[in-house]
Amino acid sequence: MNAGSRAGRQDVGLAEEIERVVAGAVAAGAVPGAAWLVRRGDEVARGAAGTHTPGGGDPVRPDTVFRIASVTKPVVATAALTLVDDGTLALDEPVDRLLPELAGRVVLADPADAGAGTVPARRPITVRDVLTFRLGLGIDFTAPWPTPTVRALGETGLPTGPPQPQAAPPPDEWLRRVAGVPLAYQPGERWLYHLGASVLGVLVARAAGRPLPEVLAERVLVPLGMADTGFGVPAAARDRLGPHWTPPGEDGARDLYDAADGQWATPPAFPDGGDGLVSTVDDLAVLARVLLAGGEPVLREDTVRAMLAEQAGPVDDEGGGWGLGLGVRRTDEPGGRHAGSFGWDGGLGSTWWTDPVTGTTAVLLTNQMWSSPAPPEVFDAFRAAAFGPR
Repeated sequence: MNAGSRAGRQDVGLAEEIERVVAGAVAAGAVPGAAWLVRRGDEVARGAAGTHTPGGGDPVRPDTVFRIASVTKPVVATAALTLVDDGTLALDEPVDRLLPELAGRVVLADPADAGAGTVPARRPITVRDVLTFRLGLGIDFTAPWPTPTVRALGETGLPTGPPQPQAAPPPDEWLRRVAGVPLAYQPGERWLYHLGASVLGVLVARAAGRPLPEVLAERVLVPLGMADTGFGVPAAARDRLGPHWTPPGEDGARDLYDAADGQWATPPAFPDGGDGLVSTVDDLAVLARVLLAGGEPVLREDTVRAMLAEQAGPVDDEGGGWGLGLGVRRTDEPGGRHAGSFGWDGGLGSTWWTDPVTGTTAVLLTNQMWSSPAPPEVFDAFRAAAFGPR
């Protein structure tokens, strides 16, 4: 960004800049509708643009409820770490006590070739492995899709693509099927995306002795007043969930991905700690503010420091890393987020990041899924407006 464009931004308030970027993208047809909240110091930008249905229909509002997909991960990780705080879990204990299905694992001798046989796991999977996505199973973004282990998971009948809350079996059966698939890598060896968060949800429920939605509500959602967040739409928010859409095809038309009364409208058999929640920009901003301030009233300050410390090594070629259940930037982003920024993105069209250097939190939720792991242009533009120099 050159000096002239920086000067121009300094003449425009944060709220005006964010609305120009996001509402402009909606008007151009990039997404049907979006809501946002950006807090930077004393400035707050909160708004919405567009509609629930492409080309018209009810307007999206700042309190609209969205399917947040992988932004679920930090929320459930927060609940897991409350169990670490009270001694119910220890980060470096094996999961075998609570997840005996995952004891005595075997590992593919070659992660790219299921026919090469298996070798014994060198050590048990730990709670830390699950939180840092190094348990040995998950999505390898550097390998051709699908990898042998992802293919094997699909052959068990488990969903392996975009979120389908009503498609998975209950937690015990889900884990039984996962346990039948060899690990792709040794525990602790390599960061692999997503599956660790789903396993974490089962671990949290068993550790607490209650279903994951109850644990999440008791330990995170109720204490923080996140009344619009849940697995299945909370009763008070049902009239604020609209349909969700695919990106436009070659003809410019979008397909319906999920109806307002579809898969997120009722509680699922398997509350997926990786991608199952709905939420609002306000609720996610509350969690961001609590983590930025040190964790009270749900987490200890030293636990938050560990959560937001990069633990898994590089997860991409653009400065991304991973802490305990969420993304943590390893390096400064040119013109944007600083090293130490934390949050994550969701493939159904959501993003939340907080930059502790500037004290900026930015949440953008849309009703259109991404077409790839890379964010669409509106997300890059939103983050540039929120985190760039002013």
